[in-house]
Amino acid sequence: MVSVHPPASEHPWPTGHIFQSPGAHLTYRVIGPCCRLFDREQLPWPCCRLQWRGKEPSWRRIGRRLIADLATKRHPSYCVEIVGQGYRAQPIIVTLYTSKLSSDTQGWWHTKRVYLEHYLKQEAIDTMVTNLSIQ
Repeated sequence: MVSVHPPASEHPWPTGHIFQSPGAHLTYRVIGPCCRLFDREQLPWPCCRLQWRGKEPSWRRIGRRLIADLATKRHPSYCVEIVGQGYRAQPIIVTLYTSKLSSDTQGWWHTKRVYLEHYLKQEAIDTMVTNLSIQ
């Protein structure tokens, strides 16, 4: 199935789904959905606070190095490979800015750590309860 602009309810697309770029110049095959991460170390300026150590300032990064790219929060991103046209099958990341995610899908795509930790704790509690009921 080759699609150009599918409805937002179809995301995430399954592995192997084939779609075209908005201008129909390229055809892509989906490897899988992904969350674009932004590496704060690659900025041309320091994204940290200035800390004085002795007589010279020192840049020290505060916070996480890799963060979710906020520009792609409302749009799906996929790891894809270009099909045909003599391109090598090197995977690239494509963000579909022409397609918006629903709020439920957006929550799944960009899960905050707090929600993930809560889910894992709840899963561990359910496993313990199941194990106790078996005994």
